[in-house]
Amino acid sequence: MILVTGGAGFIGSNFVIDWLANSDEPVLNLDKLTYAGNLQNLNALKGDDRHVFVQGDIGNADLVANLLHQHQPRSVLNFAAESHVDRSILGPDEFIQTNIVGTFRLLEAVRQYWGGLAGNAHDKFRFLHVSTDEVYGSLSSSEPAFTETHRYEPNSPYSASKAASDHLVRAYHHTYGLPVLTTNCSNNYGPFHFPEKLIPLMIVNALAGKPLPVYGDGMQVRDWLYVTDHCSAIRRVLEAGVLGEVYNVGGWNEKPNIDIVNTVCGLLNELRPRTDGKSYLEQMTYVADRPGHDRRYAIDAGKIERELGWKPAETFETGIRKTVLWYLDNPGWVADVQSGAYSTWVEKNYMARA
Repeated sequence: MILVTGGAGFIGSNFVIDWLANSDEPVLNLDKLTYAGNLQNLNALKGDDRHVFVQGDIGNADLVANLLHQHQPRSVLNFAAESHVDRSILGPDEFIQTNIVGTFRLLEAVRQYWGGLAGNAHDKFRFLHVSTDEVYGSLSSSEPAFTETHRYEPNSPYSASKAASDHLVRAYHHTYGLPVLTTNCSNNYGPFHFPEKLIPLMIVNALAGKPLPVYGDGMQVRDWLYVTDHCSAIRRVLEAGVLGEVYNVGGWNEKPNIDIVNTVCGLLNELRPRTDGKSYLEQMTYVADRPGHDRRYAIDAGKIERELGWKPAETFETGIRKTVLWYLDNPGWVADVQSGAYSTWVEKNYMARA
């Protein structure tokens, strides 16, 4: 069995579903079920006894210790995190508590558990920490992409909290010998993506006839990684990664945000045209930029390809079409996640920028 934390969130739920589609090894899924954790993401696993779900916080050391003792997982994969930059600007406390304190308490519980294992169980155990390219800071248009040795320069409360968690994981390897692996991924997109992030927000707002808010000049560049490609990379790192190493995971798809908006609107024009025959691009509106907005992220995923033989299966063109189609095919999921709390947050974040 493996233990997955944050397995009801966007990337975590995709990983759990993908894992059980490729393996019969059971998953113990621990998720706090905050606003972005959604059990509907896991509906496909209802009745599957290979999936054991527990609602709880990685910061609850007693709960984690009991789960480890009871289920004896061979690996722990930590997806649990507060992950939205805008929310971290408006309210950083939750990011510090989950991403730093929570990771510390999880590491402590895992260290105690691993220390009690013997023989092959001890030698084969792994702790895989899922992180982000945002810990590296921002690049100019001419700088080379982030490699695993790039200096950490986080610029938001979110990225600073993830950088701190990465450092804790590294320290637990070098100080205690904990067998850790770390992955730093670029911007993910795909099914179950909560509609506070760029791609799902554009899809949801476009279909609802609402403005499509674009920060600043829209020329902020990101590398885009389809979520199931990310899942396959994590499986490969867990299987063959070198202990203590970091692996950058990217899609080789650097694109400015304005191009993403244009692509999404073009697909919606094709797949779900507006009743008035006009383009969804007419709904686009420029709003005040995010404070401290990083200008460019770019991942050099050469190491994981050279050393572990992994590369993404999806191009951006294939992945974004699959993503738009998923949102068009799942209006019930979209409606359910747009609760009153979500609507209040969107109004708070975007209305002040108009």
